[in-house]
Amino acid sequence: MTGSQVRVISIDDSLCARSEMGKIGAQEMGIRIMEKKAIFYSVKVEKVNSQAANIIKQEMLSLGGETAVSRDVLSFSRKKSDVLLLGTEKQFAELIIKLSRHPFGLPLLGREIKKALSNYQKRDFKLSSKGYTLQLGKRTLIMGVLNVTPDSFYDGGRYSNSKRAVERALQMVEEGADIIDIGGESSRPGASPVGEKEELDRVIPVIKKVLSRIKVPVSIDTYKSGVAKKAIDAGASIVNDISALRMDEKMAKVVESSRVPVCLMHMQGTPRNMQRNPRYKDVISEIFAFLRERIDFCEQAGIDIERTIVDPGIGFGKTVAHNLQILKNLGQFKSLGRPIMIGVSRKSLIGKVLRLEPEERLEGSLASAIWSMTKGASILRVHDVRETKRAIKMVEAIAQA
Repeated sequence: MTGSQVRVISIDDSLCARSEMGKIGAQEMGIRIMEKKAIFYSVKVEKVNSQAANIIKQEMLSLGGETAVSRDVLSFSRKKSDVLLLGTEKQFAELIIKLSRHPFGLPLLGREIKKALSNYQKRDFKLSSKGYTLQLGKRTLIMGVLNVTPDSFYDGGRYSNSKRAVERALQMVEEGADIIDIGGESSRPGASPVGEKEELDRVIPVIKKVLSRIKVPVSIDTYKSGVAKKAIDAGASIVNDISALRMDEKMAKVVESSRVPVCLMHMQGTPRNMQRNPRYKDVISEIFAFLRERIDFCEQAGIDIERTIVDPGIGFGKTVAHNLQILKNLGQFKSLGRPIMIGVSRKSLIGKVLRLEPEERLEGSLASAIWSMTKGASILRVHDVRETKRAIKMVEAIAQA
């Protein structure tokens, strides 16, 4: 033994890099130079033409980074390839400058890489609506689920009575909920749609009574523009749309004119048929592309994209394997530059992995919530507010130590 102690450390961001170098006593000028070399990124660029892919490879190699492309691209026997870039923040900054000097659309691609890296690094978001301001990133927010339905998969019928629903909302706020999400139509697999009048009769009285007694924002869980409009008029300040503004062409106008935040969720199919053999070639790539298109749609519709939230839609047209892949790779969605909401609470994914009924899925729900939080989720949509609040508070204390 030499007397020297050796260990591998994990550096995830500039703050951590600066801290570790500061402990050593490095000079400030040296820290500024080295911090961008301490953070390593893996960036995937899809469907790049062969000429551009070869240029990217050579330029990244010249900077000391690494690039993986299809072997057929090197011989130009394949027109396009995905490209995997591996390097430090400093190497990517230099690569972007180099790409700006080349043809084949590489200047634009360089700007896209720069934007994706900037989005990925973004930690703090602010959502304002109706006098409420939600700071996302400082801590993980909890959205408490309040289903005023007779047939939701876990709590169906428990809160269909207005009095019990209000009592549950008050309880969740007391337990630490930052948002109450009220829904009047079940979106469980196989669920049939309900009429607009029936949905309004379920949610509007509850929204009014809840908001008369609590001081946290209420979200309306609906894909119907008429329900969203009347819920917002009744005081709701967020729209949570499982169809990402696709199932009702008037919904975008309601969101735009009301200037409320909107959650855009991915769903393959509809609740009635979404679990009938869902298929993807690349589940992460396809969901990412969908959410990116929906953000662009919002911008074109006049909706401030700073008011958008994304949700990859666990359980909505996905198999267990798809859902596990989404959770494992959740951090990739940070490249969209929008806060991520995740809802895994009590879902069949947990039941199938652990072979448990909904009433027995608390531990699996907490594990999934904590995993999602550490992968970048800003909002956790949960049934068990108190337990989730305690769990994330502990994890945040560790992370901030």
